[in-house]
Amino acid sequence: MNFVQRLLGWAAFSCLMVTPFAVAQTQLAATPPMGWNSWNHFAGNVTDADVRAAADALVSSGMRDAGYIYVNIDDTWEGQRDAQGVIQTNSKFPDMKALADYVHSKGLKLGIYSSPGPKTCAGYAGSYGHEEQDAKTYAGWGIDYLKYDLCSFGKMMKDEAGDDRTKAFAMEKAAYDKMHKALVSTGRPIVFSMCQYGWNNVWEWGPEVGGNLWRTTGDINDHYSRMTEIGFSQAGLAKYAGPGHWNDPDMLEIGNGGMTEDEYRTHMTLWSILAAPLLAGNDLSKMTAETKELLMNKSVVAVDQDPLGKQGDRVWAVGPMELWSKPLSGGAKAVALFNRASTAREMTLKLSDVGASASAKLEDLWAGKVVQSTDGSYTVLVPKHGAVLLKVSE
Repeated sequence: MNFVQRLLGWAAFSCLMVTPFAVAQTQLAATPPMGWNSWNHFAGNVTDADVRAAADALVSSGMRDAGYIYVNIDDTWEGQRDAQGVIQTNSKFPDMKALADYVHSKGLKLGIYSSPGPKTCAGYAGSYGHEEQDAKTYAGWGIDYLKYDLCSFGKMMKDEAGDDRTKAFAMEKAAYDKMHKALVSTGRPIVFSMCQYGWNNVWEWGPEVGGNLWRTTGDINDHYSRMTEIGFSQAGLAKYAGPGHWNDPDMLEIGNGGMTEDEYRTHMTLWSILAAPLLAGNDLSKMTAETKELLMNKSVVAVDQDPLGKQGDRVWAVGPMELWSKPLSGGAKAVALFNRASTAREMTLKLSDVGASASAKLEDLWAGKVVQSTDGSYTVLVPKHGAVLLKVSE
């Protein structure tokens, strides 16, 4: 056997070794990930005790059984690297392996956070130059999800590439691909969440670098104007989403107090139509009955988690009123009527607008009741900044 034959043989063997893990990675997130993230409520103050309490609350509230299974630690868990370069936790997280074991004992999964740059957004140690080490460390701890936030790598792109956008783009793709390969090489299935704010139309290339989900926008905050700016800007991106790879318009703000109940209902309705990841960001220990109903309405969550894996899209927009539709398994459709006006408005769904017959059956998913159309149309009063979510089936 000559050198070329030996090389080809080793390459084939390597492919055989990597392929099962690579396949496992692509089979992750068959539906949009659901869970909780620490940042919106705790920001940089999150501790081991907070994460354990969140895990407990996901179970006791019923959220775990509703599908919220990821408990994700955002930035500020990181300590220094040891003499061998292995990342350590800081004093807020004395034993990450023990924390993972605790979360797993609750039937949940643990997520963590890093950056392809030398520093995270909060100035802690990133993964630059230590990608393989960090991936192995995460796998050893029992991590199930990695949020990988561009942060200081953006400055590296600017410093090295200057105004050469092609070079900067190549650097960005290579950085995410490097961590993806490192995760795959561990043999542990770890959901790969790319957080780079939608730069360079990430939805077009996210799957190439192993992304299971990718942020399509800048950060959300707990205000109706920002939530709707982000959510409604997702129109036209449906073709890029599907099982294993999802557009991510950022985390949920439901229950944090900055919006009305109707505005939060719009938030949940829109994210469900978008087949977006549902990552709660509220204080799970202080949820009102209304917050629980918004987050755990089985019929609404089922729209988001529908196994067909199709993202919805805008059908029409007239002034402040919008109609969106999402294909569901079995031939049904989820149809959302959004009123972005500052007063209540009557809105009319023409069933023909969503490809349904005049005899189609309608169910109001938030109200939990069957409603009737008349002559192929359904008219409903939608509250200001509110939404109505219907399931339309033949």
